Amino acid sequence: MAIYLYDDTQVLVQGMTGNQGSFHTRQMVKYGTKVVAGVSPGKGGQELDGIPVYDTVAAAVEKHRIDASILFIPAPFAKDAAFEAIDAGVKVLVMLPEHIPVQDAMEIMAFAKSRGTVVAGPNTFGVVSSGKCKIGIMPNQFFVPGDIGVVSRSGTLCYEIVGNLTAAGYGTSTVVGLGGDRVVGLNFIDVLQEMEKDPETKAIIMVGEIGGSAEEEAAEFIKANITKPVVAYLAGKSAPPGKRMGHAGAIIERGKGTFEGKVKALNAAGVPVAELPFQVPDLLAEALKR
Repeated sequence: MAIYLYDDTQVLVQGMTGNQGSFHTRQMVKYGTKVVAGVSPGKGGQELDGIPVYDTVAAAVEKHRIDASILFIPAPFAKDAAFEAIDAGVKVLVMLPEHIPVQDAMEIMAFAKSRGTVVAGPNTFGVVSSGKCKIGIMPNQFFVPGDIGVVSRSGTLCYEIVGNLTAAGYGTSTVVGLGGDRVVGLNFIDVLQEMEKDPETKAIIMVGEIGGSAEEEAAEFIKANITKPVVAYLAGKSAPPGKRMGHAGAIIERGKGTFEGKVKALNAAGVPVAELPFQVPDLLAEALKR
């Protein structure tokens, strides 16, 4: 078992014939992902390494079972592409684009909720059930099968921490990128809930950052509902208030969402917080002994 993605998940790539779409399609196939079709308007009938390309999602689902889709679509067009996938019945949607207008993102999430579609992102690196299926842009070599679940708001920090875990001998079950925008689909609580139920996940790593209240809400949820060991790392310890740091959601406003506040909330829930990414494996080893 895993969560969200399985070894038989069939994947559609929207924007497959662009530079990024074609490069990462090949990387996903190399990892073992079953990419069965692509969509690029005006390029229907073409192929990419034998994978058929269609003009619309509707045309693709007529010919293939599509369980999940990933968007390599510029932000101004992402809403239409997301609506097309959700309307066609896709149940997992990975949204890579950054800077999607907030109103568009809100409409996408509302439509997805009404159709029962799980959305990762926008501004996510993707989702991977290690050794089974990867939908995203993460480097293949670090995501080896194991029993540690990872949920993260940051791509590069997640890669670094998963790389540290791999070097320390820990593989990962499922790794989920929540995305760094202000309005996203999956949140920490959604993923923690699934990882708690997943028998393949023995412990959980949370990679958070300053801004918003997602980590504080997750801490309350962990205290009441999670029985597995949880270790956290938070980015933005030295960030000045009022200055946006990389992600749209990573900003301290009116004194809320501070690094100190998040550490305090997580510690109160029994979650140790690493000060540096390389400390995560050691904290995990200690947590697994308890």
